[in-house]
Amino acid sequence: MLKLKEKQALSFIRMKHRDTWLIPTMRELQDELWYASPRSIQIIFERLIDEGYMEKVEGKLSLKKKQWIWDFTVDIPLLWTVACGAPIFAEENIEAKIPVSVHIAQAPYKYFFLRAKGDSMNQKDIHDGDLILVREQHTANDNDIVVALIDDEATIKEFKHLWDSIALIPHSDNPKHKPIILQEDFLIQWLFVKAFPSSIF
Repeated sequence: MLKLKEKQALSFIRMKHRDTWLIPTMRELQDELWYASPRSIQIIFERLIDEGYMEKVEGKLSLKKKQWIWDFTVDIPLLWTVACGAPIFAEENIEAKIPVSVHIAQAPYKYFFLRAKGDSMNQKDIHDGDLILVREQHTANDNDIVVALIDDEATIKEFKHLWDSIALIPHSDNPKHKPIILQEDFLIQWLFVKAFPSSIF
């Protein structure tokens, strides 16, 4: 079992490899972990080899192939519930972290998972209890699905420019849901990327 510093080193190595396809140098790892002696880093590399996370090929260190899956995912925080009906208070609370392919959660954007509540977007395949992947973005184009904050309350709707105002439009087979018409006192917080049924997590 890896110790804390060894886990931190492995996490940094994976991140560096994901972004550059390179293994960090001993100096880079020494600076990252705040070690004074390069010998400490050498011991960490030896431990990662012994534990099967790394290997030496022709004198060069590399991640073992089974580790490469981690190079293609990024951990996305799961936050609070967001309303698909009436807006609810948007209080950040990380429930978990979920690995997502970097082909879906692409740099340099910041991503979050939110748990949908309500049925006002079910015609867009966003259902009560789904986990929705969103990226932080404060602008939107017509027909984008956004998470908007209205007086510190959050709701997910389709965004539409009107002549002198903004409409947040539901897409539901429930007739009680109506468009929300706004001129000010709202903020686009996130742009919708993809919905996932909660049953797969």
